[in-house]
Amino acid sequence: MAKKEETEPKKAMMSLGQFLAAIRAKRELTLRQVEDGTEKEVSNAYLSQIESGKIKQPSANILSKLAEFYEIDFIQLMELAGYVTPGGKSGDGKKHGRGVALFSELDPTPEEQAELLNHLQYMRWKKKNGDQS
Repeated sequence: MAKKEETEPKKAMMSLGQFLAAIRAKRELTLRQVEDGTEKEVSNAYLSQIESGKIKQPSANILSKLAEFYEIDFIQLMELAGYVTPGGKSGDGKKHGRGVALFSELDPTPEEQAELLNHLQYMRWKKKNGDQS
């Protein structure tokens, strides 16, 4: 029996729009709630276009507002938008951002990173809401 060759392509990294849509869905937020939460600096229509992939590279200011509102890593959003290379490396070869040492050692897949992010958000939510279980 011939050995089965691997013909499956490697899973591509989640797009910026998919990532933001997943976070918003996980938190059960509407587009308007995000608009209000960013003090209307990110309109619901604009966020919808980002999530649908019509806008692939929003400005760093928009990404910063979304990172602040969602309490997520700005550098990761910059990577997904294509402003910095994957892994947080800048032109000088140094890594930047929080958690880089952990991620460098473990080298998680994009799917694992998303799960870690979800778990971290859940832990923060529990802490914020006084749930110590």
